[in-house]
Amino acid sequence: MREIVLDTETTGFDPFTGDRLVEIGCLELVNRMPTGKEYHVYINPERDMPESAFKVHGLSEAFLSDKPKFSEVAEDFLTFIGTSPLVIHNAAFDMKFLNAELSWLGREELPMEQAIDTLLIARKKYPGAQNSLDALCRRFEIDATNRELHGALIDSYLLAEVYLELTGGRQPDLVLSSGGGGTVSGGAAAQAQTKTRMARPNPLPPRLSAEDLAAHRAFVEKELGANPLWGSAPE
Repeated sequence: MREIVLDTETTGFDPFTGDRLVEIGCLELVNRMPTGKEYHVYINPERDMPESAFKVHGLSEAFLSDKPKFSEVAEDFLTFIGTSPLVIHNAAFDMKFLNAELSWLGREELPMEQAIDTLLIARKKYPGAQNSLDALCRRFEIDATNRELHGALIDSYLLAEVYLELTGGRQPDLVLSSGGGGTVSGGAAAQAQTKTRMARPNPLPPRLSAEDLAAHRAFVEKELGANPLWGSAPE
């Protein structure tokens, strides 16, 4: 199952009052695991950068001035995502910007049904709690120390981990030991492994009679010879 974790950065909150996309970051998941394939691009918004937006993502007008316009990257972006589900935190925001940019180019908009909104999943799972990406990283003990500013690609990687936690894809309590014993720790599995086997006070009687054993030996000698391979002692 292929899914695309996606995040964007913008100049503001509303494309219909002049705000534009400035960054898109995507990474591919197959069966909920990152494949290493990603799509990342900075975009020239063809306008100034408000100070409030700059403080969020640190992308200046000067830095973006030589970057491609959305019209130049739209085809590559659409090819990368295809028709795969889009995992987005607060999907309404990102989809609004993506579809505004696509509509201005006369391109078909992305259906909202294509988006999986992790914010809605988190609100349903943790009603009344803080469910921002930062808050969820803290809840799930996901390391976000290198995230000083918002960035579309780094946020996509963090969101991928959050998404796995929200959907039960990660099992941090299931830890296989590095030794040869195959010990499993955590939860019911650990309790099952730590139970002590009680020795029987009286061993069960053998199910094979002396006649059965003699018949088996006679069969082996007849078919395989008097000294079968598994019966010989190692040299």
